Amino acid sequence: MIQKLILFFSVLMVAGSLSAQDLTNDSTGLEQTPDAKVEKKSKTKKERIDSLLTAKYYKGRYDTAYIIRPMGKITLKVRTNFSGSSFNTEGNIQHIPVTADLSTKTRVTFSIGASYRGLAASIAFNPFKLKGESKDYELNINFYNNRWGVDVSYQDTKTLSGTILDGDHNTYHLMKDMVKMKIWHINGYYAFNHRHFSYPAAFTQSFIQRRSAGSWLAGLSYMGGSIKTTLNIPEDAPQLREHVGYFSIGGGYAYNLVVAKHWLFHITALPTLVVGNYYNLRVNDERRDMKTKFPDFILIGRAAIVRNFKKCFVGANLVVFHSIVDSENLDVNYWRWRARLVFGYRF
Repeated sequence: MIQKLILFFSVLMVAGSLSAQDLTNDSTGLEQTPDAKVEKKSKTKKERIDSLLTAKYYKGRYDTAYIIRPMGKITLKVRTNFSGSSFNTEGNIQHIPVTADLSTKTRVTFSIGASYRGLAASIAFNPFKLKGESKDYELNINFYNNRWGVDVSYQDTKTLSGTILDGDHNTYHLMKDMVKMKIWHINGYYAFNHRHFSYPAAFTQSFIQRRSAGSWLAGLSYMGGSIKTTLNIPEDAPQLREHVGYFSIGGGYAYNLVVAKHWLFHITALPTLVVGNYYNLRVNDERRDMKTKFPDFILIGRAAIVRNFKKCFVGANLVVFHSIVDSENLDVNYWRWRARLVFGYRF
């Protein structure tokens, strides 16, 4: 008898559940077609991805009284980039006093980019390269985080031009395509006060600095590559090839100054001391390994200004790389700089 009662109530529960399901489907007038199921599954997947990106975007150990994320999921940016290099060399080559002052042509590029919850992509173009007026190649990778960041730059150029003066007061005028330079620059930082100070607020605008704050920095730098003359130099000028590589470590300080809530001014000074290097010079067919003097330095400087509005921002920033290297025969001062103008809109 008990078994029959259990069976009876089980049948009623199943029937009731089926009836409730049918009633729900009838009342809504919706039918679970295969396309609807796929759309629902796709929507759920998109929502899951968006939720993960949002959680990662806002995750971080920073004080929101000083640093906050900007409103809006998507940011569009338009940027104009300027860059260039120059170096001055003084010393003796084959016992002949030599002074050289060379610089590259200023490179101008334009870029358009977009970011969504921290995922960013951009495309850049050089109008002079599109016209066929420039054959230089340049790569710039910049990553800035509140805690650490890195600048990576590679330059392959034939636009070095300037003058070389020897001990007999002979002046050689070098034009583009006479000197070729291939060189890497890598410099990184670690910000100790990353809970209150934000590098991205000044350079990528992925954060907003609400109150003024500064931070001590640890830094490292590397510069390496070669500079050599081509077959287009004057016949009476020697063939030169300089191959260098320097690794340095050091420390400095950076500060974000907030004015009237919406203005941000940034400055960084980060000197590093060369702790490892290689340096050789080839004159015609003669190679010399040059011994550098202690101490040698690589200096990193950064500056920026940003004006934040409700949904948009404008800004300008500058990164400067300066090396001071003295060898037994040559003293070399090298400059590498990059400037950027930016306009962005958030929504």
